[in-house]
Amino acid sequence: MVNPMNPGRIYLSPPHMSGEEVELVCETFASNWIAPLGPNVDAFEQEFAARVGARHAAALSSGTAALHLALRWLNLQPGDEVICSTLTFSASVNPVLYERATPVFVDSDVCSWNMDPAVLAEAIEAGIQRGKKPKAVILVHLYGQSADIDPIAATCRRHEIPLVEDAAEALGTEYYGSGGQGAGDREPETGDRRRARRGIAPGSLGLCGVHSFNGNKIITTSGGGMLVSDDLKLIEKARFWATQARDAAPHYQHSEVGFNYRLSNVLAAIGRGQLRVLDQRVEARRRNFEYYQKALGDLPGLVFMPEARYGRCTRWLTCLTIDPKIAGLDREKVRLALAEENIESRPVWKPMHLQPLFKDCRYHGGEVASRVFADGLCLPSGSNLSAADLDRVAGAVRRVYSDR
Repeated sequence: MVNPMNPGRIYLSPPHMSGEEVELVCETFASNWIAPLGPNVDAFEQEFAARVGARHAAALSSGTAALHLALRWLNLQPGDEVICSTLTFSASVNPVLYERATPVFVDSDVCSWNMDPAVLAEAIEAGIQRGKKPKAVILVHLYGQSADIDPIAATCRRHEIPLVEDAAEALGTEYYGSGGQGAGDREPETGDRRRARRGIAPGSLGLCGVHSFNGNKIITTSGGGMLVSDDLKLIEKARFWATQARDAAPHYQHSEVGFNYRLSNVLAAIGRGQLRVLDQRVEARRRNFEYYQKALGDLPGLVFMPEARYGRCTRWLTCLTIDPKIAGLDREKVRLALAEENIESRPVWKPMHLQPLFKDCRYHGGEVASRVFADGLCLPSGSNLSAADLDRVAGAVRRVYSDR
């Protein structure tokens, strides 16, 4: 039961409007461009591609739609195998099933919680030995942090396997590159040195990248997504499929299966306004993390998600793990205590190889992702959190520790 003395609910990651969106939407209404496509869609695609360093982009109804069309481009066949990160949301994997292929899951590394490059290499070799060379790799960039793309991309190139990057949680993230060195071999870049240059955007190094503008993302169009690539033919085909695969004819003619996957002109207007404040949203979320780190970093058994040395994390969500052997309590006790105080928090993603839907799929790796799930918790991380909100969350966590 929620304590009636507490103020309103604190959400995990609510939308945060800047005000610029209203002006763009009003212009859209005034022009009567309410149809599914229009000038805002074209402009959003161009502005977004420029921001992430891609040559082309297709604005779509969701990140899931973008991933589906990316896999459709690869012409997957029943029985084909696609390697996927295991620590992710199911939307990163469901499109594999849409195309009747079979996912194979790979464990995380400890320095980023993302796909382990060494385990990926092992999984590819194992597939080749079984006569099942993977047809694609879906690399997820988790919780605002880039995976170590360089070695992963190099492995995919060596085996001529397309790399699809799911950057739905990583817009605004920067990847500096591992330079052929392991993450542990590099000195961390912090402060002014880290801010002095902009790294590469995850989603721009593989065959294509997938982005999401769902309501809980760092910027939102309510619902929407973007497929980006340097391959113009891929993007043009995605747009064709996304508009019901309508052939070039004066009448309605269709030679292929199509989908209703395009983003509306109204939502694209919102996206354009949101994109203009992306840097501010990143800094706000990083400040949230810094606050939590100072307020809770001394608690026994509580460890925050590390920031890999090869990049700059947006801290889309502030994530942590609680070791029950050290803390004397587990993450679920903390989550439930926060819920009692009307504060939303969530466990980290349950690994895909532990999901009932994928129980028969192959898995490569150890227990990194499983341990992160068992002990992991996501704290409220919205870019519009007030100082009082942050104090309230931190105070609730500290009270659970005091009462253990």
